[in-house]
Amino acid sequence: MENVSFNDIFKSSILEKTSSFSIVDSLIGLLVAFFVGLFIYFVYKKTFSGVIYSHTFNISLIIMSMATALIIMGISSNVLLSLGMVGALSIVRFRTPIKDPMDIVYIFWAIVSGILCGAGFIPLVVIGSILIGAVLIIFINKIKIENPYLLIVKYSDLNVENSIEHVVSESSRKYSVKSKSVMPGHDYEVTYEIRVKDEDLGFINNISDMDSVKSAVMLSYDGNFTA
Repeated sequence: MENVSFNDIFKSSILEKTSSFSIVDSLIGLLVAFFVGLFIYFVYKKTFSGVIYSHTFNISLIIMSMATALIIMGISSNVLLSLGMVGALSIVRFRTPIKDPMDIVYIFWAIVSGILCGAGFIPLVVIGSILIGAVLIIFINKIKIENPYLLIVKYSDLNVENSIEHVVSESSRKYSVKSKSVMPGHDYEVTYEIRVKDEDLGFINNISDMDSVKSAVMLSYDGNFTA
C-alpha cells in the first residue's frame, strides 16, 4: 500500500495552476488593456457623429478590452480550458442592433486589443492603437466629405411642379430627379438628389409653404433626417 504523506492530503491543484502563470505579467496585461480601452473610449467620444451618443456602449468598450485580455490569459496557460472556453463562448450572441457601421469597427478594435494584451504583444497593441486612433480622428473630424441630400416632396397639383423645380435649381449647385410617382387620390411624389449651396437648407421652408404641397422632407444618404 502506497504511503500518503500529510502534504499530499492538502496538495491543491488550484495552487499548482496559480504558480503556472505570472501575476506580474497578468497585471501588466490587464492594465495595458484598461488604458488602451480608455484610449478607445476617448477616440469614440471624439469622433462620434451619429444621432444619439451612448455612454454605456462606450464604457463597454473598456470592459470588452479587459475581459478579452483576461480570457486570453486564461486559455493560453491551459489547453483543456481553452477548449472549454471556446465551447462556452460559442453560445454567446450579441443581440443589440448596431445602427452605425462605425460601432462595429470600435467593437472589433476593442476585442483585438484585448487579444493582443492577453497574448503579451504590448508594443504592438500600443503602436497599432495610436495609429488607428489617429486615422479615425483625421478622417472623421478633419476631412470634410460633402454628402448629397434627397428632397422628397409630396403635392396634389401638377401646376406646382415647375415652381418646386425652380426653387430647387436656385438653391442648389447641382440637382437631379431620382424618381417620380403618382399615388392614389391624384397625389404626386418627386425625389431630387441635391447638392446644396453652403449647407443652406432654408429653401425647404419655401417649398413646404407652396399651395398644394403636402410635405417636404430633406433626407441625407446616411438615413438621418435633417429637416
